[in-house]
Amino acid sequence: MEKTQKKYTTFLIGIGLIFFGSVAGILTYQGATSEGASNSTKMLYALSLITATLGIIAATSGIHSFAVSKAAQKPDTKTLAQAALCAALCYIGFTFFKIDIPVGTEKTAIHFGNIFCVLAALFIGGFWGGMAGAVGMTIADLTTSYITSAPKTFVLKLCIGLIVGFVAHKICKLSAEHSKKYLTLTTIGASLAGMLFNVVADPLVGYLYKTYLLGIPQDVTKVLAKIGTATTAVNAVTTVFIASFLYLTLRPALKKAELFVTIHS
Repeated sequence: MEKTQKKYTTFLIGIGLIFFGSVAGILTYQGATSEGASNSTKMLYALSLITATLGIIAATSGIHSFAVSKAAQKPDTKTLAQAALCAALCYIGFTFFKIDIPVGTEKTAIHFGNIFCVLAALFIGGFWGGMAGAVGMTIADLTTSYITSAPKTFVLKLCIGLIVGFVAHKICKLSAEHSKKYLTLTTIGASLAGMLFNVVADPLVGYLYKTYLLGIPQDVTKVLAKIGTATTAVNAVTTVFIASFLYLTLRPALKKAELFVTIHS
């Protein structure tokens, strides 16, 4: 009973943080992004996004606690270590390996961040892989000029991980022993599923988020959505190819080193 109440409390706290962080972000966005904005205004806006992000983490944690078994709630050290490593690689992949494409006052980017989100989902499962991508790339947004996209990034990257993990482990049982052909096709198929979602969802959610929550003019968000679709497609192709290659290459080495995580679904 006490554990159930704790789960409810975590979820409700998360919802509250999301609400207050989102409202504060909307109210402070215009002032923080205008020319000559003070550092205090920018700080308030950043704190609002951080609050909303923490809320998403708390709410997701509460939902996850209800959705998984007791054993799955306590991942082993290997899983946590790999999730943390992939979160750091997601941050690096977006922050240091990207090409910015300005669109009016906004911009989109071709980057390598998604690669490690997909790779994490393949190796350690959808939830932890998605959290690695969500946390790593949200921090990247918060510490760069993409700060306004942080809440959207968290949700979309978590969804990418969940989709890749669902196809790879729930449907195809990827971590079990299979033939090389089956492993290759499953790895590519799962990666492709996550990236197809992103190609559709990223420009669409970005358009709605920036138009109706941030109040950016529609002529700018429409152009941004069109260019974003192209850049997201490029990101998808590179992600499927590189993430699949890395998984198939690293899988035997991790198994030999006894660092491979077997996902039981």
